[in-house]
Amino acid sequence: MLTPLVLAQASPSAAQDAQETNAATADEVSPAEEATSIEDAADGRVTSPQISTAELSHLLVPLTKSELEDVSRTWFDTVRSKTREIAELQAERARNPQEGDDPRIARIVELVEERARLLERFTLALESLERKGGDEALVAELKAYRSSILYEETALASTRALVGSFFVWLGRRDGGLAVLQSVLIAVLALAGIVLAARFVRGFARMWIKRFTNISKLLQGFIVGAIFWIFILVGLVVVLSSVNVDITPLFAVIGGASFILAFAFQDTLGNLASGLMIMINQPFDEGDFIEVGGVGGTVKNVSIVGTTIATPDNKIIVVPNKNVWGNVIVNATASDTRRVDLVFSASYDDPIQDVLDVITQEVANHSKVLSEPAADIRATDLAASSVDFVCRPWVKAEDYWDVKTDLTRRVKEAFEREGLSMPYPQQDVHLKGQAPA
Repeated sequence: MLTPLVLAQASPSAAQDAQETNAATADEVSPAEEATSIEDAADGRVTSPQISTAELSHLLVPLTKSELEDVSRTWFDTVRSKTREIAELQAERARNPQEGDDPRIARIVELVEERARLLERFTLALESLERKGGDEALVAELKAYRSSILYEETALASTRALVGSFFVWLGRRDGGLAVLQSVLIAVLALAGIVLAARFVRGFARMWIKRFTNISKLLQGFIVGAIFWIFILVGLVVVLSSVNVDITPLFAVIGGASFILAFAFQDTLGNLASGLMIMINQPFDEGDFIEVGGVGGTVKNVSIVGTTIATPDNKIIVVPNKNVWGNVIVNATASDTRRVDLVFSASYDDPIQDVLDVITQEVANHSKVLSEPAADIRATDLAASSVDFVCRPWVKAEDYWDVKTDLTRRVKEAFEREGLSMPYPQQDVHLKGQAPA
């Protein structure tokens, strides 16, 4: 059984006698008796009103459930005794009110502050008892008492007493000053974490550019992941440094992970598809792709969607699962592209003359590649014309310039050489006598 509060507050003469007795018999104490005396001394401190919260937190660790029940009851008696003093003084003020400054208010504020420190230590013992599987009924009873006295006193207290208690709390080292210190530490630490995370992100971006086989999309994803993981770890460290218990948060996240998996299954599907896109690299940032009926230049791939800019500068965000689950056409994946053009000439124009004109214009274009050679030939005998295909090879970035230039140049060359590009024609034959 632990030493009760009365023994912790023994008289000075008794304490002096005990010290003399211990000094006289110190040489005769066995190791087992010495360990017992140390444990008794710790038990005495664990219920001392003068103990600090830091020391009490350490001394509560080795205590068993039954020992913690005794400690909690002792702290309960101490808090109840202080609460009785406050209640009697409040009752006296109600019985004998005093106009003007009442010195009893200052005394009440002082007692409330003393009781607040006792409640803090009482709460530490109670929480330790609850974590170690203490009697649920006892824990609930002590918690209910702690909550009820605070509520009832606040409801019955005068405005002056509440204001006085608040200002006293603001000036306490373990009250308002401690809160202000924790807030300042958290703000400064958060600013430092953000700056450090930006530095780490810049270093990671420079480092990852050395790996040329990694796509720009995957590089951006890795750099962003490093940035947010650094901030997350930093926040955990900061919260721990200001004595914020984050264990319940992890417990809640762990318990809700199954529910969250169902609630965000579409988001998780988009995330998985985004990772597959970045790893398999069917396209990269700046490529022109066609997917799901949308064509444009890839601007970005996030964890949920792919951002595409159309040629008329419309921004379209396609969910990643729709991108990965559809046929992807990448028009700029290769260094070279083939331009497919079709020109029509009249049946009256010699085929060789038409081929010579088209071949000459293709050869004169500076952006057309000599290898592989352009494919130019007559392909179809259409209803109103003979169709010729023209298929030169160009660099991927020159595709649109060559396509539009050759269309214009061949049309002008036909006009110079007297060749015609007929439009669809239809002959209409009328039967019967013509009207008068």
